[in-house]
Amino acid sequence: MSLDLKTTALHGWHVEKGATMADFGGYEMPLWYDSAKAEHLSVLTHAGLFDTSHMAVILLSGSQSYSLLQNTFTKDLDACIGKNRGPLVPGRSTYGAFLNAHGETIDDGIINQLAKDDYMVVVNAGMGAVIAGHLQDQLYEGVEVVDLTDRFGKIDIQGPHSAKILWKVLALPEVAFAELPYFSFKGHFLSDTARAKEITLKDGTPLMLSRTGYTGEFGFELFVPPEATEKVWQLLLDAGEDLGITPCGLAARDSLRGGAVLPLSHQDIGHWPFVRHPWPFALPYDASCDNFTKDFLGADALLAAEDAPYTYAFVGKDARKVDTEEAVVLSNTDQEIGTVLTCVTDMAIGLVDGEIVSIASPDRPEGFAPRGLCCGFLKTDRVLEIGTNLILLQGKRRLPVRVVTDVRPHRTARKAIKQMI
Repeated sequence: MSLDLKTTALHGWHVEKGATMADFGGYEMPLWYDSAKAEHLSVLTHAGLFDTSHMAVILLSGSQSYSLLQNTFTKDLDACIGKNRGPLVPGRSTYGAFLNAHGETIDDGIINQLAKDDYMVVVNAGMGAVIAGHLQDQLYEGVEVVDLTDRFGKIDIQGPHSAKILWKVLALPEVAFAELPYFSFKGHFLSDTARAKEITLKDGTPLMLSRTGYTGEFGFELFVPPEATEKVWQLLLDAGEDLGITPCGLAARDSLRGGAVLPLSHQDIGHWPFVRHPWPFALPYDASCDNFTKDFLGADALLAAEDAPYTYAFVGKDARKVDTEEAVVLSNTDQEIGTVLTCVTDMAIGLVDGEIVSIASPDRPEGFAPRGLCCGFLKTDRVLEIGTNLILLQGKRRLPVRVVTDVRPHRTARKAIKQMI
């Protein structure tokens, strides 16, 4: 291990279990244990457990904390919850991005409203100090910004058996799961907060239980005190042994999020304007989609970004991939029109009569055993129609793909908990 890399509280456990380790965001993290494919499939069929303690958390408090976030975050906090676009309220979460004045992505993240003037922001590994500094630079008086990087443990449990496993270890599971829709949360991992008493394990360990994740599948993110991380990890593994739980590395997390059409910050979104991409829900468009419902840092640049590139999701005809650092995108006339941002293989899907089918699809054929399809994101210099056929070219290797709006069908992230218990 490089002396420059950080580790999480579970690092020793990963190494002891023989995980293949690699640098991710400045942390030495597990890529896989035995098989990235098996770990990927486990999340679709049973449950997968991910160490995500490398992520960063920032706490904001004070009378101007809402105004600070409303002016630095792309999502309109007054209109971000549900189909009717209600305001963010305590116990709910919303996704968006922090931009610079040029409309370029500094990082994406999730804002959780803890109370009227208290917010918890979850951003990517290594970005805690960056986003905390960015917020402090906006010079809002009466706002306290605290970077909690490396001061908590974070474990994601994803898959159809997630709630059944958690039911075994929570002190009051019926209370924890009551009225907990997608992108909501309960509890807190800081023991000196009132919310910390709301949700606990049977042994009294406080945690924040969040109906979020990065796989597109039903599941939860758990924030716990740092000293309790390994204990909670092992409790979940023991509780899920009869339900097929599998420890998963970041390779499966990457392939799952690719199939779920979820971006990786600093790869699929980055130093170009945060527009013309598959995630318009992260922006506060008005009904006309020509303007925004609020002003925010970078908004003017986005509205004026006539030369911004276009980002699209794609899917291939088989499991083969290309190296994103070497591959280019060709039109059907072999004209070079862009670059490849992400290219992974979703091992849970395959083509049946030209349509994508998942191992979780209720209408999958009997005996369906997919070999996987490559998928990901590409960036082009022109508008493309959905369904356009393209070529990913790496050296002499040519991979035919097509532009799509979605990849893995029948994802379960939004399913009600009562359907999964």
